[in-house]
Amino acid sequence: MRMPDSKPQLSLGRVLEMNLGFLGLQFSFGLQQGNMAPIYSYLGAAEASLPLLQLAGPITGLLVQPLIGAMSDRTDSRWGRRTPYFLVGAVLCAIGLFCMPLSSSLLMAVSMLWILDAGNNITMEPYRAYVSDRLNANQHQIGFLTQSAFTGLAQMLAFLTPSLLVWAGMNQDWVDAHNIPYTARIAFMVGAALSFGTIVWSIRRVPELPLTTAERARIAAEPKTPGAVLAEIGAAIRDMPVAMRKLALMSLFQWYAMAAYWAYVIYAIGRSVYGTNVATSSGFHSAVLTNGEMAAWYNAVAFVAAFAMVPLAKRIGAASLHAACLVLAGIGMLWLPHVTEKWMLFLPAIGVGIGWASIMGNPYVILAGSIPPERTGVYMGIFNMMIVIPMLIFSATMWAFYDTLLGGDPRHVLTLCGVLMFAAAAAVWSVRARNAEGLPVGMTAA
Repeated sequence: MRMPDSKPQLSLGRVLEMNLGFLGLQFSFGLQQGNMAPIYSYLGAAEASLPLLQLAGPITGLLVQPLIGAMSDRTDSRWGRRTPYFLVGAVLCAIGLFCMPLSSSLLMAVSMLWILDAGNNITMEPYRAYVSDRLNANQHQIGFLTQSAFTGLAQMLAFLTPSLLVWAGMNQDWVDAHNIPYTARIAFMVGAALSFGTIVWSIRRVPELPLTTAERARIAAEPKTPGAVLAEIGAAIRDMPVAMRKLALMSLFQWYAMAAYWAYVIYAIGRSVYGTNVATSSGFHSAVLTNGEMAAWYNAVAFVAAFAMVPLAKRIGAASLHAACLVLAGIGMLWLPHVTEKWMLFLPAIGVGIGWASIMGNPYVILAGSIPPERTGVYMGIFNMMIVIPMLIFSATMWAFYDTLLGGDPRHVLTLCGVLMFAAAAAVWSVRARNAEGLPVGMTAA
């Protein structure tokens, strides 16, 4: 039986292996970001309705992640505390990915997205908690920023796969009877295999640590009824650490901006670079592929930036570093709508990539240093509510002013995104939580 506070220090190789499942998980998210809006357009959806059609992600995140986080905190099974949720989520994710490009109607595509997002969300927060469970506090930075790096690598590959297929000889305009390109079909099916395979690899190579006697006793003493789980979520919200409360405003601005960016960047590129707003045109297919290449580039930047942020976060603190990165992302988003040449898109994308690397790592460094270990799962789930609620607000509001305040022009959406990133940077600057050494969370003494 493991003794309290006896977690082994893991080598970098082991930390990479334990987070390999994030590669498959984020490959799935990358496919959604780069392809769901076009798939809906191919099936006849109007631009203004796109946010409503993508409600699956934020709603399943809002409902599933806090519940799964709280349940995994109270799980003591022969397979581990988090592992059962990894496996169930991986199976659902693989099913959703495999079937998505076979959609013959908007209803089928929306249904597959709900299954896919349910699987992703069942896996996500236990995976975040797994890092906090498995690593000592002095390895939390490398653990969470490694997840950020894998996010960049996976999404780079996901966005780039359709273009690689075209470069290999596939016709970008080769579509099925429902206007969905075969490049998208192959990319999603690769994602199904990758998502399941990498998660299984991670949990086999770096299994969870056995629970201590005290942990088992605590879990055994806790009620397991649905009402008890909901009560635990309510109590955790009531007792939420101050630093976590301050992150809520930052999350509102940054995730509204990211949701809007992902929904409309392809349409902005279609107008500014290719001069088209017709979803079935060859120019729009080119815009989809160009966005994939640009997104692959900014995710490659994110992959490198995530590792570079490890010493910077130790030196200046995760909150200050995150604020600076969000400013760079805002500059990139303000610049993008004014680019008319394909090659120039890759310059503002550098700022977006640096911001994305920070978004997927530094807030979790701040969070992990401010929450009690026995409530890691539920607080990771609640923190995800701060991600999905802004996305829900986006879905519920964008359609109402897209054609009026924004003139039905997706380039104006990107301008709004840039302004919101600046607001998020100002909000995170106020997070001055302190660790045991009296330093900002995410910063360690030399």
